[in-house]
Amino acid sequence: MTAPYGRYFDPAESIAAQTEGADFVHVLTTVAQRYVGSNPPHGPVYRLTRASAIRKREDHTYEVPYGRMFPGMQSGQLGYAWAKLWIDEPQEFVFHLRCLGPVRLYHNGEKRFGSCAEEESAEGGPLLKLKLALSRGWNHFVFELGKGADGECGAIFGTSNRKNKPYHFLAPSVEREGEEGWMYTAPLDAPLNRIPAETLPEAATGAGWLPVKHNRVTNAVRMERLYGIQPGMTALAWTKVVAPSATVRKVTVSGTACSPLRFEWNGAGLYWVEQAGAFSFELDMTRGSGDLVVQCTCDVQSWGFEIKELSWGAKLAAPRLVQGHDGSWLCLGPFPAEARIEAADYLSMDRTAQGKHGAFFWTTDLPGEHVRPFLDNELFGRWNYPLGVTLNGLLEASRLLQRSDLADYVAAHVEFATSTYVYSLWDREKFGAAGLNNQLSHIDSLDDCGSFGALAIAAESVRPLKGMREAADDIARYIMHEQSRMEDGALYRKIGVSPSMHNTMWCDDMYMSVPFLCRYAELTGDGRYLDEAAGQLLLYKKYLFMPELQIMSHVYDVAKGMPSRTTWGRGNGWVFFSLAVLLSVLPQRHEHHAAILAFYRELAEGYLRLQGANGLWHQVLTDPESYEESSCTSMFMYGYALGVRHGWLEDREPYVRAALAGWRGLIERAIDKRGNLYGVCKGSSWSYSNAYYKHDLGWNLNDTHGIGIVLLAGIETKRMADALGIGS
Repeated sequence: MTAPYGRYFDPAESIAAQTEGADFVHVLTTVAQRYVGSNPPHGPVYRLTRASAIRKREDHTYEVPYGRMFPGMQSGQLGYAWAKLWIDEPQEFVFHLRCLGPVRLYHNGEKRFGSCAEEESAEGGPLLKLKLALSRGWNHFVFELGKGADGECGAIFGTSNRKNKPYHFLAPSVEREGEEGWMYTAPLDAPLNRIPAETLPEAATGAGWLPVKHNRVTNAVRMERLYGIQPGMTALAWTKVVAPSATVRKVTVSGTACSPLRFEWNGAGLYWVEQAGAFSFELDMTRGSGDLVVQCTCDVQSWGFEIKELSWGAKLAAPRLVQGHDGSWLCLGPFPAEARIEAADYLSMDRTAQGKHGAFFWTTDLPGEHVRPFLDNELFGRWNYPLGVTLNGLLEASRLLQRSDLADYVAAHVEFATSTYVYSLWDREKFGAAGLNNQLSHIDSLDDCGSFGALAIAAESVRPLKGMREAADDIARYIMHEQSRMEDGALYRKIGVSPSMHNTMWCDDMYMSVPFLCRYAELTGDGRYLDEAAGQLLLYKKYLFMPELQIMSHVYDVAKGMPSRTTWGRGNGWVFFSLAVLLSVLPQRHEHHAAILAFYRELAEGYLRLQGANGLWHQVLTDPESYEESSCTSMFMYGYALGVRHGWLEDREPYVRAALAGWRGLIERAIDKRGNLYGVCKGSSWSYSNAYYKHDLGWNLNDTHGIGIVLLAGIETKRMADALGIGS
């Protein structure tokens, strides 16, 4: 992005140019409210997923094993797979593709790729990276698949970025609107007469589509269709009864039982049926609607029921909106005969149930129709490390501003993830990749767990959060026992997100581990985790500290045994932030306290020399011609303000001036009057050259790597100023 006047915006647009624009509380409120207003707290979206041979892999690409699906496919025949993907804004995106045989890919009706023999293999050909221009709205993808010379057929296709863009594709036809997954044809003797480029009725394509969509018997639930005959086993069926008008006070429900039933109305037992036969009972409709749960017990012949009549024109409706589900019932089972079932435990739809053969979750009342929660929000409910920083800033802002609504927002975001943690592990195992918690359910790096894990522990100060402790315990186990380490115990990335990141140590990882270890030590009362945090900071100093500059190298190349010596701002910010967090809780009697404090002071002095003329630090700390970067500026401010208040700095005055100058620089040059934040470096790779950080690693507007830390910097700088009795 180009900055006018050598700035990100016209000076008149800055928040500092407003009447109260220099006031800490006003700025913090504006930034926090802009973020929350842009990311409303929508819950998960429940979708129907049909049982299918096409399923996601761990990397969130879909495998279409067409040859295995149709082993009788003849040479010359063609198969088709069709799905759609919603995109909020036009963009170019790189997809991954492996060809199991001859493949053609159509995007919105236009051919975008055709394979050659060298790209086709029964095991999957070479990984191809296809950059496609995606349109705003629905994007339709159609594969035309042929039989290869080795007899194989199919493709592996999907996102190239499972960490941040774990795209799930949806069924594209009118009849299956809202379902997750791909549709496909049986082998055809001739090409489709029309490559679909929009949502269409299936008949309009001239072909039949699979997987099979079963017909539903209205208001009838036949458990044997779902679970077979298992005498003594039980299952739940759940619906909502809706009165036709506010004047209806009682509704009579009549029907036929195929087996023993127990009816529960709005959480209370209501009516029991001991054996097969007719039944009738009344519902109190003073609330206008309510949840009707039926517990069915299997006898030797069948189990289930049919609702034949509801008086006064009352209707049954799905108890939760499930995209792609056109019926009224959800089912959960089978439970073992001896199980004590409390239906209320499962109506939140965030946990699995346990049976004799493992865990299970809700389905519809038809075979092969699974109900699954998906994260469709861009940010709210997502678990990743930048959001750990963002929400930490919002949580601290809620305390300073005395805004319980902000604290509740943070708690709701965290609980969106933690409450479904155990479920997401099961979802990943059953369906190949989870529909939510894609990082928490598949931890393979510190990025995946430490930052947001630290935030999750802190958020329990608002209220108890379902699933938080299970997630925190697993994160601690991962950091202590599974994350790769050097021979001396230093954490590093043996396997990175991409090959260029293999066998590297990043100074960023101090933030991905140290704050979590500090908070987990407090949560458990176990000092080993604090010892680990202190030890890691000193080990990272050993590998990455550049004493002549008194700052940190971004990366240590383990394979080459040398640091990159690149002076990236935010990487240094992560270290300084983590040092401040650790010093805040590390007892003075701790064996590493003196060394940690000395390290903090060395870095504080080194960063002070590199502060820019406008109060901001630069993207490349040693290059004043690189852009002014907001997130590292905020982390240095935060570390200084804490150091002044806690007495860690022997001569505090230069650091007081630096923190205040940093705040002035942010409000004049990086935060506009609407609370938008500019100049936050986007997520990085690494390089031996500072030119990469200066020219290739640009900044994003309102990037979550910066919003929270700007809030924290403002909060701590205000606390420092208040303690010293000075203004901003």
